[in-house]
Amino acid sequence: MWSPLQLGHSRIVRYFLAVSVAVLCCESGKVLVYPVDGSHWVNMKILIEELHSKGHEITVIRANSSWYITETSPLYTSITVYDEITSFGDFFDEYLRNVMDFQRGESSLLTFINVQKDFLSMISKAHLIQCNMIDQILQGKELVKRLEDEQYDLVLTDPAMAGGVVLAHYFKLPLVLNVRWITSGEGHLVMAPSPLSYIPMPGSGLSDKMSFLQRVKNTLFYGIIQFQEHFMVGPHYKRLCDKYFSQGCDIVRLIQSADIWLMRADFVFEFPRPTMPNIVYMGGFQCKPSKPLSEDLEAFVESSGEHGIIIMSLGTLVNSLPKDTTDEIAAVFAGLPQKVIWRHLGHKPSTLGNNTMIVNWMPQNDLLGHSKIKVFVAHGGTNGVQEAIYHGVPVLGIPLFFDQFDNLLRLREKGGAKILELSELNGRTFEKALKDLLSDPSYRENMQELSSLHKDQPMKPLDHAVFWIEYVMRNKGAAHLRSEFHKMPWYSYHSLDVIVVLLTAVAVIVFAIVALVKFLCCKVCYRQKVKNE
Repeated sequence: MWSPLQLGHSRIVRYFLAVSVAVLCCESGKVLVYPVDGSHWVNMKILIEELHSKGHEITVIRANSSWYITETSPLYTSITVYDEITSFGDFFDEYLRNVMDFQRGESSLLTFINVQKDFLSMISKAHLIQCNMIDQILQGKELVKRLEDEQYDLVLTDPAMAGGVVLAHYFKLPLVLNVRWITSGEGHLVMAPSPLSYIPMPGSGLSDKMSFLQRVKNTLFYGIIQFQEHFMVGPHYKRLCDKYFSQGCDIVRLIQSADIWLMRADFVFEFPRPTMPNIVYMGGFQCKPSKPLSEDLEAFVESSGEHGIIIMSLGTLVNSLPKDTTDEIAAVFAGLPQKVIWRHLGHKPSTLGNNTMIVNWMPQNDLLGHSKIKVFVAHGGTNGVQEAIYHGVPVLGIPLFFDQFDNLLRLREKGGAKILELSELNGRTFEKALKDLLSDPSYRENMQELSSLHKDQPMKPLDHAVFWIEYVMRNKGAAHLRSEFHKMPWYSYHSLDVIVVLLTAVAVIVFAIVALVKFLCCKVCYRQKVKNE
């Protein structure tokens, strides 16, 4: 038998439990996620995991050809849409070989131009497929009704492929971007003032300190970005926008109208620049303390003794470097006292040493956080660079394409990395760069300082990002943080209309004064003439 006191206490407990559940239900929301595949999905999945742990319901729209986004997951419900991608095959491997051949003088300029043309065509085709996929979604009446009936609280998307931006606008939902790149370049370029005098353009290989000729080069690279947007990518989205929205709508304007930009950047790493109130910086949000390694991997790492380990990975898009280059790299590794863990999917190098372990996959974050790590040989992807900063590990960068050189340049400017471009990559240069990093303690000291600065924040970047996602849910958007500049025509944004009016007014006043003076002079002259007569 329960006493009255116990029964009362039980009712109170049940009451508070019910209230807690009610509060949780009220705070949980429905999020429609439209991700980008590949390494971008790695970033998005971390946000999804965190949102799921807080009780939010996640729906992910994925393509049937997706590499990494699985159809079934305990984290989300998926909607699979057919796309037109058959396969890009070994495009990136072939592209890399052709670029290296050209830089070594083994290919003609015409070959290089054709390779670059194919590269731009591939990007254009990827966006066309994306637009066709969105068109397919919006033409499916049952799917559109399902998405409307779900009453999502917001759309979370990566605007490197802007399909999710179009869906958010179509369903009139608040929009949060998990962003570094948009359809035509770095996200800041369409969101905040970006003077070409000190804001380096992607691919330019410049820092924020530019000479006159470098500023000329920077302007030319800006022109390339505009060409890509207006002629290679933009027309695909324009046709889609014209079909479903009013005339004059374009994809850049839709991207600019997002409520919150979760920017995968950190000013410990980036050059200082203007920004906007709805840009939330979460650089390094995917980084975390290392976990213990598997027994076999730990045994290999520990066998390195006082010399430590080197790890090498060139990302997910490129399986391997050309055979002659990998043989030279393997020979350099073989001559080092350090142990090496190398993610390599190509042929087994003939010069491979006993100190080198070839793997198809490695726990990169856990290895970077290990006490034995000495150097990270990397292609310069954003995730890898930020993990290196988080753990304070110097980097030997071998940039391949996209933003990788720019990422490594920022690290080199801060004294934490050396860069080997493809044109100079061989056994001799690789060995020298590696030994410089191993022997000069300043590289590690600089990276440790960057690590300390990155971690010295009042709130973890991931917690910061999730707070703002939930902020948008609670407030049905964040319009008060969004500048209205994106609704202005270009001539108004640059105040050209004001300048024209003011110059016209000055011209009218000057003309009137000149006319008046001329009139008075003529009148005086006339009177003198009359008087003389």
